[in-house]
Amino acid sequence: MAETQEQYPITKTEAEWQAELSPEAFRVLRKHGTERAFSSPLDKTYEAGTYYCAGCDQKLFTSETKFNSRTGWPSFYDAIEGAIGTTSDRTLFMVRTEVHCSRCGGHLGHVFDDGPKPTGKRYCMNGVSLRFEPASAA
Repeated sequence: MAETQEQYPITKTEAEWQAELSPEAFRVLRKHGTERAFSSPLDKTYEAGTYYCAGCDQKLFTSETKFNSRTGWPSFYDAIEGAIGTTSDRTLFMVRTEVHCSRCGGHLGHVFDDGPKPTGKRYCMNGVSLRFEPASAA
């Protein structure tokens, strides 16, 4: 899935991203990888706060929209308006909707139509793509 750097407000070279991100965050955010299910502590984080892009610190999700999807990845039923974009992902012999940060293009995860009300969406995110800031620190 080729993306041009010019389509995002924050652009960096591959070397710059590699220098700034952990190897796992680089693999997921910049190479469209997926972290192992149940490996992120953010999957079980339910305190009040905000979830930011680990690549560019854009606000993506709030704790008010987080829910336990029992999938092993942090899940939300809605994103902050304008914070994400989607593309069609045709890997793994299926069609899925990939979710990326609208500011840096970092791969966050996928969105599915099996979430709770009011949206019916399940934004299934890689925890390594996110940074959580508790409300008390915000």
